[in-house]
Amino acid sequence: MFEQQHFPEIENLELLAKQVVEGFIIGLHKSPFHGFSVEFAEHRLYNPGESTRHLDWKVYARTGKMFIKRYEEETNLRCQIVIDASSSMYFPKDEGSTTNKLRFSVLSAAALINLLKRQRDAAGLSIFTDHVTVNTAARSNTKHLQLLYSHLETLLKQSPLSVKTDVAKSLHEIADTVHKRSMIIIFSDMFDNIDSKAADDLFSALQHLKYNKHEVILFHVVDKSKELEFEFENRPYQFIDMETGEKVKLHSNEVKGFYVEQMKKFEKELKLRCGQFKIDFVEADINQDFRQVLLPFLTKRSKMM
Repeated sequence: MFEQQHFPEIENLELLAKQVVEGFIIGLHKSPFHGFSVEFAEHRLYNPGESTRHLDWKVYARTGKMFIKRYEEETNLRCQIVIDASSSMYFPKDEGSTTNKLRFSVLSAAALINLLKRQRDAAGLSIFTDHVTVNTAARSNTKHLQLLYSHLETLLKQSPLSVKTDVAKSLHEIADTVHKRSMIIIFSDMFDNIDSKAADDLFSALQHLKYNKHEVILFHVVDKSKELEFEFENRPYQFIDMETGEKVKLHSNEVKGFYVEQMKKFEKELKLRCGQFKIDFVEADINQDFRQVLLPFLTKRSKMM
């Protein structure tokens, strides 16, 4: 299985996405999830009573299962991939770090686009900070998918400082533009002003995404050891707010207990609200591989089809 730290430099995002997906599919064949095979990409199961004209007899001979060939014009699913590109998503910025939250999100999005292409599904892309900067419709043609990769590659080359986020406003705007029933996949650390009003606005935006019966997966992208568990050495640090530039010097152990308690409280509330709105909440640790993204996507897709 490919892990993101195997790719310190990205020269061809589309090729890298293909490698990640192929490694993932090979892993599925060797795991308890072998029911998700590469066949899903080019075929659908035969329904008793329908014409046998397009049966793939070669697949039947190999697997003993009856599959109907799919064709280029068949689009089964529309998927809108949404990426938070505010400054906090560029954490960690240490030179020794192999990845950051934005890079992990971009690679995950590219891999999902590859999977969608294999399944003849349509993909759209939305990118936001304190406003929506990119918002394409979902399409399945090759030219459109190349455009999505181009947007993602451009995003990788950026490293904005003090770019704030407005998750609620952006998600409301995106929800207003996705009219047909779709799967909406969000990559965000969800770090906004964590006060009661901001939290209410955020949860209202998440609920708005369920309009028109969309299916939603929220990948809560975090560096788990640092951002949730606050695993720093027991020494003084200067912490910098990446969105405001505010600096504070303190000893890590002085605030660890309070910080961890507040983060657990926020994440618990976020999970609770997602559960109420029937949104899939998935914690995506940037120090883990892409299976944590691709498998929930396939599981959700299988339930929708």
